[in-house]
Amino acid sequence: MAPPLPSPSMAPPGLIHFAPGLPDTCVLPRPPASAAAAAAAAAAAASMSGPTADTPSAIQICRIMRPDDANVAGNVHGGTILKMIEEAGAIISTRHCNSQDGERCVAALARVERTDFLSPMCIGEVAHVSAEITYTSKHSVEVQVHVMSENILTGNKKLTNKATLWYVPLSLKNVDKVLEVPPVVYSRQEQEEEGRKRYEAQKLERMETKGRNGDIVQPVLNPGVTMKLMDEVAGIVAARHCKTNIVTASVDAINFHDKIRKGCVITISGRMTFTSNKSMEIEVLVDADPVVDNSQKRYRAASAFFTYVSLNQEGKSLPVPQLLPETEDEKKRFEEGKGRYLQMKAKRQGQVEPQP
Repeated sequence: MAPPLPSPSMAPPGLIHFAPGLPDTCVLPRPPASAAAAAAAAAAAASMSGPTADTPSAIQICRIMRPDDANVAGNVHGGTILKMIEEAGAIISTRHCNSQDGERCVAALARVERTDFLSPMCIGEVAHVSAEITYTSKHSVEVQVHVMSENILTGNKKLTNKATLWYVPLSLKNVDKVLEVPPVVYSRQEQEEEGRKRYEAQKLERMETKGRNGDIVQPVLNPGVTMKLMDEVAGIVAARHCKTNIVTASVDAINFHDKIRKGCVITISGRMTFTSNKSMEIEVLVDADPVVDNSQKRYRAASAFFTYVSLNQEGKSLPVPQLLPETEDEKKRFEEGKGRYLQMKAKRQGQVEPQP
């Protein structure tokens, strides 16, 4: 007679499980957490502003970081974290969009808002990725994701990443057809109003991106691998410039302009656009070349701005060599990058000036 399947409370270490009414979780034996670790976890949970975490609108996945996830200094690649963030967002949004009777669908990533890397994650630590649906419009889902790193020897945890992603449901019968999203239930009316403001803000930014690139922003299926490759390209550009250990500090909004189709060869290019005293901005472009179909031309599939910092052996930030723009285009990109840098600096200081 075959042994019974383990219940969620009996799940073996490292096994992700799901129970109705509970978030997905990974059961890992660990020593008691310190007061500081408990406070960090509580602060991260408190900042998730959508439906309560004990509803199916929340999910948590986790895994241990391996040597092939990190650079030579032992810091986990930002692209690895981005891929995990997207996977968590895709799971919870697809699950939600199929929570009612109707046409089956899959949630496709339409946009990644600015993602902050608050602290490096290292080999041997466990990444806890918590995703929660915080707002739904008629055709889109907002997912907020927090990433905690856990030292499994001490039990200490720290918040390493925060990100906001937007998904749209695409029909399984016709991936060009966008379906309606089931609404979520908010515990407070203010949550819906705040979510609507975020929705309108990102919609406006998408329109600005369309104006800059001359194309549209489209939802994309399985973009995690592309995002990881984009981070690796940006990291190469930053490492060549600094010749030191570099880590991802943040990612400006990742926009997907078109689907990468079967038979396409993609080219991912990166160029440094701006440097401050201790940070570097790298623009990354993804172009797709349909080599099989001669009727189609090469097209822009995705774009983003990555910010990197240089670290010494103790993990402290170092000054970076300054970028010296020469051509008019380089000078223009430098000034645009400087504007983004000053705007984000003002936001961090809570002193955002109104835009003209």
